Amino acid sequence: MRIGWQLHGDGARITPGEVVAPDERLSWPRTIGIGLQHIVAMFGATFLVPTITGFDPGTTLFFSAIGTISFLLITGNKLPSYLGSSFAFISPILAATASSGQSAAIGGILATGLLLTLVGVVVHFAGPRWIQVAMPPVVTGVIVALIGLNLAPVAWGTCDEQGICTGFQASPVTAVITLASIILIQVLFRGLVGRLAILLGVVIGYAVATLRGEVDFSRVGQADWVGLPHFVAPSFDPGVLGLFLPVVLVLIAENVGHVKSVAAMTGRNYDPLTGRALLADGVATTLAGLGGGSGTTTYAENIGVMAASRVYSTAAYWVAAFGALVLSLSPKFGALIASVPDGVIGGVTTMLYGMIGILGARIWVQGKVNFSDPVNLTTAAVPLVIGIANFTWTAGDLQFGGIALGTAAALVIYHVMGAIGRWRGTAEA
Repeated sequence: MRIGWQLHGDGARITPGEVVAPDERLSWPRTIGIGLQHIVAMFGATFLVPTITGFDPGTTLFFSAIGTISFLLITGNKLPSYLGSSFAFISPILAATASSGQSAAIGGILATGLLLTLVGVVVHFAGPRWIQVAMPPVVTGVIVALIGLNLAPVAWGTCDEQGICTGFQASPVTAVITLASIILIQVLFRGLVGRLAILLGVVIGYAVATLRGEVDFSRVGQADWVGLPHFVAPSFDPGVLGLFLPVVLVLIAENVGHVKSVAAMTGRNYDPLTGRALLADGVATTLAGLGGGSGTTTYAENIGVMAASRVYSTAAYWVAAFGALVLSLSPKFGALIASVPDGVIGGVTTMLYGMIGILGARIWVQGKVNFSDPVNLTTAAVPLVIGIANFTWTAGDLQFGGIALGTAAALVIYHVMGAIGRWRGTAEA
């Protein structure tokens, strides 16, 4: 592996129609500036997951930085990517924490990382073709969609007998302002500001919540400026593993999509790196599961920064990774993030969970899925209801929720119906 970059042109300008390739860089001041943009781009989404799930934000940021460094090393410094918190983990973390505690949830993340690492090794030697056969767009789309829609009740929240509420119900005024801010920023601004709508919406909502006396700053004042993040050891509860393993399929789809996106934007073929990308994300998620961080994935937000800047240099991602690592070593910074109140979270998750659901539909559109085909229609319809209604099935110590059952249903329905249709001659060509 070679860690080094050739200077692109004069290091200051990019000729129209050209891009700064992964093995190139601009001048270091410009490269550092773009790296800082990548930190800002990943910031909102990366911190939303621990804020929603109750994980330590500093720990999550620490493993996000370590995971990004691992990704760059494992892919030979050839594939630009930032690894942030994956939204696919939110539902299983919440369910596992509620039933068995945070340590068991972290054990589920560790198991997911180990399985994804194994998949990466297989893909590296066998090639990525089998993934496309096993998980066509209709299947990957429904899995992503049901994860977002399964979380809808969490956005609304609950109220206990003492009248203490969570989610949107905790503070409807703050939640509405947060949500409205995100919506307006998306249509009022273009470029980086528009892509940071969720982060900026959280900032506005936080300011409103502060004025309304809804923010507790006590932990912020008590936290040190410099120190190691809070690590939590994993534990294994067979009853929650079924909640996490379906997430592997989402991570596979996200990583394969990332490789394809970078290839399309740079004009290079990165298919041979697909296995390494999956392996690298598996290693990053495994590391997070060893110490209390959220599971990771490649970030679409950072693809947006690359597309806007036309800079695909991995040097910028090294800057972003080390910048994030420095921030993670400030407990006061982590405490500030953890102080985001429920009303703000309720507003932003109303948008976020819906967006995850629509991303599944986007996969269908991009994959030109034909829903006049009964196989495709049934593959999408049944799992969505299972996921939204959160069907559950308990088998001994194992409990499978709506996401796990919906994922299994999508795979079984697609392949069984397809096989029967080909045997009977009723399947569409």
